[in-house]
Amino acid sequence: MAIVESPVRTTGEDGAAIAELHQIVERQRAAFLAEPAPSLAERHALLGALAGMLIGNRARIAEALTSDFGVHPELSTDLIEVLGPAGRAAYVAEHLEQWMAPEPRQTDPALFGTGRAYAQAQPKGVIGNIVPWNFPFDLSVGPLVEMLAAGNRVVIKPSEYAPASGELLREMVHEAFEPDRVEVICGGLELSQAFSRVRWDHLLYTGSPATGREIAKAAAERLVPVTLELGGKCPALLAPDSVDAESVKQILGTKAIKNGQMCISVDYCLVPRDQLEKFAELAQAYAREEMPGYGASGSCTGIISTRHLERIESLLGEACQRGCDVRPLEAAEEPDESRRLPISLVIDPAEDLGLMNEEIFGPVLPVKPYDTLDEAIAYINAGERPLGLYVFAKDEATAEDVLNRTTSGGACVNCAAVHGALASLPFGGIGQSGSGRHHGIDGFREFSNLRAVFVRGEEDLIDAFAPPYGPTASAVVEAAFGEAAG
Repeated sequence: MAIVESPVRTTGEDGAAIAELHQIVERQRAAFLAEPAPSLAERHALLGALAGMLIGNRARIAEALTSDFGVHPELSTDLIEVLGPAGRAAYVAEHLEQWMAPEPRQTDPALFGTGRAYAQAQPKGVIGNIVPWNFPFDLSVGPLVEMLAAGNRVVIKPSEYAPASGELLREMVHEAFEPDRVEVICGGLELSQAFSRVRWDHLLYTGSPATGREIAKAAAERLVPVTLELGGKCPALLAPDSVDAESVKQILGTKAIKNGQMCISVDYCLVPRDQLEKFAELAQAYAREEMPGYGASGSCTGIISTRHLERIESLLGEACQRGCDVRPLEAAEEPDESRRLPISLVIDPAEDLGLMNEEIFGPVLPVKPYDTLDEAIAYINAGERPLGLYVFAKDEATAEDVLNRTTSGGACVNCAAVHGALASLPFGGIGQSGSGRHHGIDGFREFSNLRAVFVRGEEDLIDAFAPPYGPTASAVVEAAFGEAAG
């Protein structure tokens, strides 16, 4: 995710918040030590409280997001910020008993007799979650699902760029959970820095690679395991057989979600050179016929802040100054207090432009031509590995070929970003786009300590491994080499 460095709050405000943070962590750690393994019933109750918290505050969540973004579509709020994590909780609750059960592992009866081995998922302890501004509820409460399912205590730090959402989240959590189970603490840059220096049992950060690198360094000093969700430039590759209205619909529809302010949005398109103009015409036709007046409508999310708006306008301005073919998909109006912008295509931009080197995180879509599929794949592989990769191809073999020859955190075929909406699929990046996974069983495991357990039985030879070595050890070795030779 491209998140600009946060403004610094006053030391007084963050100083008090930092002191509160340490008190919260101490309280939660004491509670964890007193009750390190909540029962299945307790975890189900927590997941039920989480879902009820979201559904019960549906209207307040919509109001908070509108306050933070200027304009935020209510249906988007319901679908993504409310029903998304609530559905995730329902999915996890349905499978939790199976996930919590010990996993039997194989042993060699000749050596270990009737002994048993199994892997046991146990809570890690107290987990921190640093949340970005673009999905203030989905990216705070969503991972909280698996954190609670795994039996942990959790402290959430919302983004100061979405203050109304952060304060509401804090109120909601206080109403739904005991503070030694889940807590929310609000503050600015100093608090974020202090948050990353806590000796968590696990830390989740969602944001930019630059800040993620600093988070990882701070965590490494205390050997804190981290999950990093960092985004990047997610490409959409259109095969020659798929430059059509449906592909364009899927790409523009995805780009319009949060007005491009989404870490798995389409950041740029790769289109066959001889169909470049066809793609642009299809995009303009779709915007004209299916999205009339989008940029001034209630479906167009406002850019989160004036600073972020100016950044996007600067990227477009640079492209225009360099003589690029910039095509707004509708007439652009002067941005008002809602900070809304229409979607613009930038056809065949130069590689040294800012919009080709930064994650755009807004309604700008570069469209790059390619001559062969090998060239397009090489172009993707020459960049950092993206959080999402989207292949549009009618031929299944072509789509499979692209997936086999590229690497990304997630991928979709003939659509975009849908993998991030599925509770059953692991969500995360690789390399510069992040590390670790959450969602579903992968999130449950990410926030669990997978303990290896062996229970001794009878008729084993484990004494052969301990000095002084004698006839038993010799018999084990001779049997093993004899079997290998045979």
